[in-house]
Amino acid sequence: MAKVDEPSKRVVFRSARVFDGESSALIEGKDVVVNGRMIEDVAAPDFNHDEQAEVTDCRGCVLMPGLIDAHVHVYAAGLNLTRVAQSPMSYLAHFAAGFLRACLDRGFTTVRDVGGADVGLAGAIRDGLLGPVPRLIYGGRVITQTGGHGDFRPGDHALDGLVCCGCSFHSDHLAVVADGVDAVRRAIREELRRGASHIKILGSGGVASPTDPLDRCQYSDDEIRAAVDEAGRAGSYVAAHCHPKEAVRRAAAFGVKSIEHATLIDRETAEFVAERGSFTVPTMATLFALLEQGETLGLPAASMEKLRKIGDSALSSLEIMKRAGVKMGFGTDLLGSLHVRQSTEFTLRAQALSAIDVLRSACSVNAELMGQAGRLGCIRKGAVADLLVIQGNPLDDITLLAGEHKGIAMIMKDGQFYKRSR
Repeated sequence: MAKVDEPSKRVVFRSARVFDGESSALIEGKDVVVNGRMIEDVAAPDFNHDEQAEVTDCRGCVLMPGLIDAHVHVYAAGLNLTRVAQSPMSYLAHFAAGFLRACLDRGFTTVRDVGGADVGLAGAIRDGLLGPVPRLIYGGRVITQTGGHGDFRPGDHALDGLVCCGCSFHSDHLAVVADGVDAVRRAIREELRRGASHIKILGSGGVASPTDPLDRCQYSDDEIRAAVDEAGRAGSYVAAHCHPKEAVRRAAAFGVKSIEHATLIDRETAEFVAERGSFTVPTMATLFALLEQGETLGLPAASMEKLRKIGDSALSSLEIMKRAGVKMGFGTDLLGSLHVRQSTEFTLRAQALSAIDVLRSACSVNAELMGQAGRLGCIRKGAVADLLVIQGNPLDDITLLAGEHKGIAMIMKDGQFYKRSR
């Protein structure tokens, strides 16, 4: 979809019912004024606006912040991550461009990549080479132990190493294998050097990786502590892939800010995570997509067996974390062609959570997680003008943001209209 308009003057969203990204009730009848890239004011309808302003009538609609997906992999062009890791970067870059444009079509104006996206893609977006796409916040390659969730080499892969120093090392487009405190620190420094806003480590086994049990913890205590220390001293933070409760607890105990998935969390662990102030980013969309389509798309039998172990507890984990007061972000983690199911995260979560909780997670909670509170995921004076006009009320009907996203009448990012169907 091409960009519709580039405003050169103020835009006023008139008489809007506003979901500000956090409040439990809509704010009725406000005029939201956009000037350039920013929200200039949220004013009463009788506010004396610039006569030259472009006025958009929002009566009968809800105005809300652009959505944020805090767990994507824009280079994950298929379910076979071993093959993806060996694919030419030129192919992966084209896949990423299509992935990102589709995200914006669905109302996601910001995405956080937690494994793969890099400085080259960020530069291409900055220079306008991809056209209109969401804001990309990237963490570079994931950091994994040998045989961990990010080590995509099959078990019968030939040994490789750097003979000159006698140590074992492997890296690809998506991951860096680093063992020991010093190697972890060096790998993190390299990703930060290349502009990563956060660091992703693998704290447990996973579904798509070929050789690691899903329910086992990965990385030693000292290695996780070193990662948190290294990122923190650089003004960054650590996100950690964790499925079992033991991995979740270790991550929170050692200062990991963003715990991805947390699928097998229990009440006691959830209460500990809340006490420590860590965030979790559950990813229901990928779990249910893979359960339904993984076998057809060639996901190995071992991975399907892993999925079945966690499928039954996934939605109940949301209820557990809600009751414990855990700050839950919104992520999807979809691979390859399954990215078309990104918006199913809304309806899946709505089976266990209220609509306001789901919407907050995709707006204000994700913004706070990324250190962007008051700037993204909200409608307030001084925030970036990422805005959606919804035909109907998503607090009453969350499906307006799901399916074919037909409920989204307008999409604005950085003060520029991308979609405008009213």
